[in-house]
Amino acid sequence: MARRAAIAALLFTLIMGLYIVRLAWLQLTPGSNHASSALASSRGGWKRMSVAQRQRSLVLDTGRGDFLDRSGRPITGETYSTVALFPILATERGNEQQLRKLAGILKVNVSDLTSWWDALRDPSFWHAKGQSLPYRLSEGQVRELSQLQLQGIKVLPYRNRYIEGFNSKQAIGYTSQHPEWLEAVYPKELASGKRMLTDQVGGAGLEKSLDKLLRGIGATSVSYFVDSSLKPMKGLDLRITQPNNSYYPLQIGTTLDLELQNRIEAYADSVRLQEGAIVVLDTKNADIVAMVSRPMMDPEHLGAQEGKPLLNHALIAAPPGSVFKLVTEAAALEAGVANEHERFTCTGEYGRYGLSCWKEGGHGTLTLREGLAQSCNIAFATIAERMSAEQFARTAAALGVGRQAGWHAEKPFGPFREPLRLLGEEEAGQLFDRHSVGGADNGDTHIAADGGVMAQSAIGQRDVQMTPLQAANLVVTLLNKGRVMEPRLVREIRYASGQRMVKFDAKQASAKGVGRIHPATARVLLRGMEAVVDHGTGRSIRQGVWTVAGKSGTANVTRDGKPRVHQWFTGYGPAQSPRYAVAVLSKYRPPNSPNEATKLFRGVMDIIAETEQRSAEP
Repeated sequence: MARRAAIAALLFTLIMGLYIVRLAWLQLTPGSNHASSALASSRGGWKRMSVAQRQRSLVLDTGRGDFLDRSGRPITGETYSTVALFPILATERGNEQQLRKLAGILKVNVSDLTSWWDALRDPSFWHAKGQSLPYRLSEGQVRELSQLQLQGIKVLPYRNRYIEGFNSKQAIGYTSQHPEWLEAVYPKELASGKRMLTDQVGGAGLEKSLDKLLRGIGATSVSYFVDSSLKPMKGLDLRITQPNNSYYPLQIGTTLDLELQNRIEAYADSVRLQEGAIVVLDTKNADIVAMVSRPMMDPEHLGAQEGKPLLNHALIAAPPGSVFKLVTEAAALEAGVANEHERFTCTGEYGRYGLSCWKEGGHGTLTLREGLAQSCNIAFATIAERMSAEQFARTAAALGVGRQAGWHAEKPFGPFREPLRLLGEEEAGQLFDRHSVGGADNGDTHIAADGGVMAQSAIGQRDVQMTPLQAANLVVTLLNKGRVMEPRLVREIRYASGQRMVKFDAKQASAKGVGRIHPATARVLLRGMEAVVDHGTGRSIRQGVWTVAGKSGTANVTRDGKPRVHQWFTGYGPAQSPRYAVAVLSKYRPPNSPNEATKLFRGVMDIIAETEQRSAEP
């Protein structure tokens, strides 16, 4: 009997010893390879797991970097006061009179407030009905709430990414959940728990191309502690958790002029630009001063939108119509097959390929310069057939056609471990479709295109595609005597402390393999663009704050089987001392309708001129 009791006592002692060893192991070795310790490790250790089970957390600031315009004005990011509610027992919140006061401050029915609060399982910011953002408190409301002695409710600073009144900008882009991309790009971070599949990541624009830097080093969150019965734990109250690093979040200094951008956006909406884009470049270095795309994107309701609002139409290639005659004339001048004073006869019909002039009855006899001013199809089809496809393609490539125009780095630099393209969605455009002609359209010396292809391409139809960004940069190239620049959207990135992390220098596009056009060719084209506005197809916009120059275009397209036109205008101003190049595209307009792009170009130039004059006033 005594022996059996001794054995039982020994077994009991061994079992208790094993439990003690197990408990010590869990507390002292949180990195072991089992499910419990992995969870403990990802949340800071087993010792804190019990606390984590009693806390209710809410993210106040994701820690994502923000964008500034070229003058340092914030494009994204603002902090305002809001109210957060935490799930606690109804009997612990406060009395009925206090709840009525709270409902009055929040301008909501008390029964609706308490019903919503009762249903909470996790902390949540209060939202006004129909609003996606947390409720914005006034200073008076903050003072009133501070006088209430309610439990489970706190006034907190909330970091809102999109400033009140902010019109979304496709160039900046948007953030969204993208688990497939996270799995492909961040497998190690996901495995370690540093990233979650539900994280918001850049979905387009700069938000996407700079996502790895913008993400920062962690969020700022607030924790509210309750016991197992959802009663507040006295003395613990709130705890703020935030990254302890003065260098983050980063500040992205863009080239955009926020005032100008917003004014042009408002103007585009006032004249009801339905689908299209407006691009404004600084003529000195091709910096992107403004980039507007319509339809407008709503970053707060991405799921409710179709694809078009999410597209940046400034970066989508489309048939350019007669805007492309600038490239055709440059190619003919470079090839030596025409000069600006040569005379052509236009009867309205070319006589082959089904090609005719837009003007019924023709333009009669006119020079090449006048052919550009009057946008004569016959003159340009004629000079195109004198060239070889290789000559045409070579000059087009030298002017940036057929390749992405935006700023990029082919090698890693600064904090970037891989090549970088700021405008990743940008399309390259083309002169010839390699499937319909032999060879390619990038200067290949083995291109085979017949006369019909050449004549139709000369007037910006058939397979020709350009983006509004390329059209604006084409003007900058001509103004810079044939030097092709890379339009830049970011100037620098700085740490939160103000110290610069990396600078993006304005730079010329590589001319390797494509060369440059001659300065004399550029001068001829600029004179022709002046004639367009002085007495040609753009004479309707002669009057304005600045004298301007440019080229209009109309491209025949179809949508849903119905004929439509893309309307273009690209040019510069002031004509005497050019400072800005502007390209406008209005898509899918009714045939024979007034050129909306020409009107928009004049309006945009006037806005720029007025903004410049106002900023120059003392």
